[in-house]
Amino acid sequence: MSLNFRHVKYFVATATLGQVSRAAKELSISQSAITAAIKELEAETGSRLFDRTAHGMELTDAGRRFLAAGYRILASIEEALQPGTADDAFSGTLSVAASYTVLGYFLPQHLERLERRYPNLRIQLYELSREMIEDGLVTNRFDMAVVLTSNVNNPELVTETLMSSQRRLWLPAGHPLLGRDRVRFGDIADEPYIMLTVDEAAHSALKYWNRTQHQPNIRLRTSSIEAVRSIVANGQGISILSDMVYRPWSLEGKRIETVVMAEEVPPMNVGLAWRQGVDLSPAMRLFRGYFAEVYQTPQSMLPR
Repeated sequence: MSLNFRHVKYFVATATLGQVSRAAKELSISQSAITAAIKELEAETGSRLFDRTAHGMELTDAGRRFLAAGYRILASIEEALQPGTADDAFSGTLSVAASYTVLGYFLPQHLERLERRYPNLRIQLYELSREMIEDGLVTNRFDMAVVLTSNVNNPELVTETLMSSQRRLWLPAGHPLLGRDRVRFGDIADEPYIMLTVDEAAHSALKYWNRTQHQPNIRLRTSSIEAVRSIVANGQGISILSDMVYRPWSLEGKRIETVVMAEEVPPMNVGLAWRQGVDLSPAMRLFRGYFAEVYQTPQSMLPR
């Protein structure tokens, strides 16, 4: 068996949606076809890419690494299938707002591809808080936004989630909890907890902590993801953060391990937002269409 487009497409859909059944529905194929493709891909790569759990399909460390490559593969294939190397015919300007996490960990690679595909599309970027982004969309200061859609609750906005990034427990190498089969909130309640505050991360964390009988033992609140990374890697605390911001090494070169919590922790959803009822301009359609292609969102959702 050799790796092909079908394997990558089915893998990315399953990883993005978290369940084989949902991926099968979105791709209009059978669940058995996806399951078989994933097994073949795991055999080809020599790595287990998913852990099968009661909550669905959870990416392993190898799966997370392959997902990043999978997105690049699909984007490259899509670009290769485009007529010509770039659409020089289109010309326009698009104002896009984004939050700190999205701008730092999600958008850069896509901006480069968009510039290559549409060299005459000028994207004006603004980094703002969620509240300022929502207000700017409603008052037409921005055309679109790339945001954490799981945080948006403004009824005047339309959101479209592109990907869901699983949240996991971050631990330093050698931590005793790494040897546990199941880690629950009660197991980490007494551990020093490093609470990230940027992009309402603290608010999101307390929402799922409050569903339990426990509260985090907060040692430090910080807006710096790199600070969380270093403190955890140095054995001075733990945290729960998403795969999107995860890197296995701190700036000091120390290892950070991750564990899937036994109890449900909601993912961090990333996607697009725009004002309800607005007529999408050609530039907005291109922007939305690009992300639909990369993240395999149903084509029926695209405006005609």
